[in-house]
Amino acid sequence: MSASNDTIGDFLTSIRNASKAERPTVVIQWSRLREGVARILTESGYIAQFRKVERDEKPALELTLKYVSGVPAITSIERVSTPGRRVYAGYSSVPKVIGGMGVSILTTSRGVMTDAEARRQKVGGELLAKVW
Repeated sequence: MSASNDTIGDFLTSIRNASKAERPTVVIQWSRLREGVARILTESGYIAQFRKVERDEKPALELTLKYVSGVPAITSIERVSTPGRRVYAGYSSVPKVIGGMGVSILTTSRGVMTDAEARRQKVGGELLAKVW
């Protein structure tokens, strides 16, 4: 089995699968970018919490998924930019997800942030994912 080139895509798929299987937690290999995405998902209320743990002497992220009356808080989580098709947006053209009900996650020169934060700070970047 070959290693994936799309680590963020794998990260989002792990969250999506664990959420659909109604798992309480999911453990994923740590990276600074993944931690930034997890922080945004926590601040936006899509996951309950995350923490950095050591697994087999390697850093990992343990995400505690959030459920509201037994229903996953994440309705959908989609990858926008892929290794084969990068999608960039200026701060004025960052798309709103479902009229502002969801969030777009961007990676910018100032770090990983939501679409609203990117507009506020007037920075554009690569669109990583959309969550609602």
